[in-house]
This record gives sequence, structure tokens and C-alpha cells, in this order.
Amino acid sequence: KVMSGGLPAAAFGGRADIMDELAPNGPVYQAGTLSGNPVAVAAGLATLRAADETVYAALNANAKRLGALFSSALTEFGVPHRIQFAGNLMSVFFTESPVRDYAAAKSTQTWRFPAFFHALLSRGVYPPPSAFEAWFVNAAMDDEVFAVIEKALPDAARAAADAEPGQ
Repeated sequence: KVMSGGLPAAAFGGRADIMDELAPNGPVYQAGTLSGNPVAVAAGLATLRAADETVYAALNANAKRLGALFSSALTEFGVPHRIQFAGNLMSVFFTESPVRDYAAAKSTQTWRFPAFFHALLSRGVYPPPSAFEAWFVNAAMDDEVFAVIEKALPDAARAAADAEPGQ
């Protein structure tokens, strides 16, 4: 959805020698419902053309602001956590250790996530449904949006703090 301005689309790529095996050059036929979806491709191009330095600055600022709000609430309730970023993509891990690989991600306190997720969701914040997914921001997030998130976070942090393994 990132490449298609929020619309569903599908794409893949690879080394030239592998891509040359695909039709019409090679013997492998590849198709998919959303492959090359012209509406999604047009939306993606429009998004890229509209995205200037102001948009990217807003994305980065919004990610940092969101991460700070999450960290503040989780710290207040004593929940071990790491807020990690890859550009303006954010991840929330319930651990005190940096998460740099699959093993580290799997060793986090994922059992805290369902309570955290549902507390946010019931308060009007739609988080990703998995402890392993990135959190996406958008450039249109404003003070009103952040106020909703900030209002929801204490209850969500409390829910994460109260969660127990096996729940």
C-alpha cells in the first residue's frame, strides 16, 4: 500500500537473471489480482509526485512524536519497552533490550501486546494487529489526532502493565 498511495497493489522484483525468466521474455508466467493495478499505480505516482520535503519532514516529526508519547506512557506504568525506528516506521517492543533480529523480536514480552492493542482500539486508536508489525504515520496527523492517541495511552499502558503471560 505504501507504493500505491494507500490502495491495494502487488509488485516484486529481483536480480535481472531471475526477472528475465518471467514472461514475455522467459517461460514463467506470473499474475496476480493486484499486480500492476492501474488505479493503484496512478495513486502511487500521484503520491510520489506530491511528496516533497515538507511531507517527509512531517512524517519524520510525527513518528518521533508518536514514539515519545508511547515511551512516556509505558515508562509511567513501568512497562519494559523499546521504541525503534527505521526512518519514519516505528516499532514498539515490550523489552528492555534492543531488537536487531528475529531471535530478539521473538524473545520480547509479546504477551503484553494483545491487552495494549485492545485498549488502544477501544479508545479510537487503530494500531497494527501484531506485535511484530511496524507502526505507520502519515503527514496529515495533527494535534487533534495526537490528542486522541495521548488520551488513550495511559489506559493502554496500564493494560500492558497488568498483562500476564498466558492471558
